[in-house]
Amino acid sequence: MSLIDTAREVRENAYAPYSHFKVGAALRGASGAVYRGCNVENVAYPEGTCAEAGAIAAMVAAGETELTEVAVIADSPMPVSPCGGCRQKLAEFGRHDVKVTLATTDGKVFETTIGDLLPGVFSVEHMERT
Repeated sequence: MSLIDTAREVRENAYAPYSHFKVGAALRGASGAVYRGCNVENVAYPEGTCAEAGAIAAMVAAGETELTEVAVIADSPMPVSPCGGCRQKLAEFGRHDVKVTLATTDGKVFETTIGDLLPGVFSVEHMERT
């Protein structure tokens, strides 16, 4: 199953009773294992969890800390891009050239990279004096 297909499948599990905007994400760890996540809303905004953050948490919980590919899907007119926080989270665990595929449920696809999603990333190099 492709990452987009995996993201499409897990999207159906999203808990989105307020926005009704379901998002699914899948990522591949350096081991080749695939981790899935979906958005989980909370009535106390902004306490929800993004799909990308959920997939990253699943990867870390499994003992991995490097991702090599990402896919995100939503039912929207154009491919949905990760929020700013998730861009930073992706950059924490993936190199700038990691492929990110953004898709819609009706088949539109946009391919990019973590580096293109977050130019000027705040990284560990900024912490060298601490």
